[in-house]
Amino acid sequence: MKNITILGSTGSIGTITLGIIKQYSDKFNVVGLAGGSNVELLAKQCRDFKPSIVSLKNKDTAGALKRLLGDTCGIEITWGAQGLIKVASFAPADMVVSAIVGIVGLIPTIVAIESGKDIALANKEILVTAGALLMQKVAEAGVNLIPVDSEHSAVFQCINQVDKSEISRIILTASGGPFVNFSAEQLDRVTLEQALRHPTWKMGQKITIDSASLMNKGLEVIEAHWLFNMPVDKIDVLIHPQSIIHSMVEMVDGSILAQLGITDMSIPIQYALSYPKRIPNPSLHLDLVKASPLSFSHPDTKRFPCLKYAYDAARAGGGKPVVLNAANEIAVKAFLNKEISFKDIPYIIKQALDKRQTEKISNIQQTLELDARVRKTTKNKLAHFTVRTIVDADL
Repeated sequence: MKNITILGSTGSIGTITLGIIKQYSDKFNVVGLAGGSNVELLAKQCRDFKPSIVSLKNKDTAGALKRLLGDTCGIEITWGAQGLIKVASFAPADMVVSAIVGIVGLIPTIVAIESGKDIALANKEILVTAGALLMQKVAEAGVNLIPVDSEHSAVFQCINQVDKSEISRIILTASGGPFVNFSAEQLDRVTLEQALRHPTWKMGQKITIDSASLMNKGLEVIEAHWLFNMPVDKIDVLIHPQSIIHSMVEMVDGSILAQLGITDMSIPIQYALSYPKRIPNPSLHLDLVKASPLSFSHPDTKRFPCLKYAYDAARAGGGKPVVLNAANEIAVKAFLNKEISFKDIPYIIKQALDKRQTEKISNIQQTLELDARVRKTTKNKLAHFTVRTIVDADL
C-alpha cells in the first residue's frame, strides 16, 4: 500500500488522481490533501478518502471546512503557506503529487523532497523557475521525481529503456491548440471562450490558455531540459494535432522511440503513482486504426511567439525563465479576466523579458524575490495598459 498526499486536490489533476486511487484502493491510500477555496469539493474528498490532514487557502476557508465536516471528522485542518508545508511534509506519505498551479507550489514541493517523499510532478512552473535547485534537491534526497505531464511522462518512459549517451534529441509533441490554423488576423479576434475550448485535452483554465498560445510547450521545453539533463537546442517541438504520440526520443543511429496513448491524463498519472510498476487499465486503450491518420508540422513562432520567448529564456538562463513564467501568469490571469486580448499575452511577456538583464539565481529566496518583482511591475504595466487591442479583439 502506497500512502499518497495530493497538493492541489481540487484541481483537474488532483480530481483525476483521486479517481485512480478510488479505483485501486487496494494499492493506494490518501493521507493528506491540499486544496484552495473549493470547500464543498474538498469536504466531499475528505468524506470519501478520510485523509489525516488537509490544508486550505486561508483561515476562513479552513473554518468553513470544519463546519461542513463537523467536530468529529478526526482530520487535522490547517491553512495558508504553513498549512501547505505541513501537508507536504506529513510523515506517513510515501509520495506527494505536486499539482498546484504556478510557483506557489515550489516551497511545498521542496519541503516534500527534503522530507524524503517521491514526487509525482504535475507543476511545470516550479521546474521552469528553479530547475537546477530542484533537481539538486532531488539528487541530495535520493528520491524519485516522476513527471505527470503526458509529454514528459512519454519521454521518461522512453529514456528509461536506453543508454542516455545514445540519445540524439527529444521531440515534444503539441496539439497546437484551438488556433493552430488561425491566421494572424483571426488571432486578433479570438475570444476567451474560444481559447478555453482545447481540441484534444480537458485541463484547467491556465494550462488551456498556455496551450492555445504555445507557451505551455515552451514551458515544457525548459522542464524537459532540467528533467532529462538535455541541452535546450536538443529539444524540438512538433505540432501533432491528434495528440496520439505524446513525445519521442531520437537515438544517435536515427531510431525514434515514441510513447502513444489516448488523450486521457489518467494514464500518465496512474504510471506515476504505480512507478516503477505498471498496473492494468482495462478501459483506456488506443485504437490505431480509428486514430489514423497522424500528422506533423513545425510550429509557427511568428504567429505564436511565446514558444520562441521560452527558448530564448532557457538559453539565457539565470533569472530569465523566472521572468518569463511570472509575466505569463499575470498576463494569462488578465486574459481570463477579459482585461486584455489573446495577442496581448506575448506582447506583455516580451516587455517583461526585454526590461530585465539576465540575473544570476543561486537559491530559492532569490527566485521568489525576482518572481515577486516581475509580478509587481507587470501588474503595474497592466494598470496603465492601452485598451486598443481589447477593442480590436471585439471587432
